[in-house]
Amino acid sequence: MTILVIDAQGGGIGRQLVLAIKQNIPDASIIAVGTNSIATTAMLKAGAHSAATGENAVVVGCRKADVIVGPIGIVIADSLLGEITSKMAQAIAQSNAKRILIPFNHCDNIIVGVSDFGTGKLIESAINEIKKIRI
Repeated sequence: MTILVIDAQGGGIGRQLVLAIKQNIPDASIIAVGTNSIATTAMLKAGAHSAATGENAVVVGCRKADVIVGPIGIVIADSLLGEITSKMAQAIAQSNAKRILIPFNHCDNIIVGVSDFGTGKLIESAINEIKKIRI
């Protein structure tokens, strides 16, 4: 299974996702794509098998992935303080991969009806959903 982890800003969520995937799904191939070099570096240091940065890396990664995981903002153009471009959001939304989106209420995007869990619980839920996918 090829898992594409996408993150922006400081890459903190992506870093936690990479660590959790490595721990719980050791046979997965993890590709990390950051919208900036700081996010990419954080995920690479966490143990991603390969990594790249920027819009085209997101587009190409979406074609190769079985699963895409990241904060919900990755499918909303101009979110994450403007780091998600329309092309990125479109590539993620139109990918044939399964998408596991983590609901964070930030950057003017409010997800109603979602309990206010801590980051650890949300990461755990994302990992449980990835485990259900059989490729």
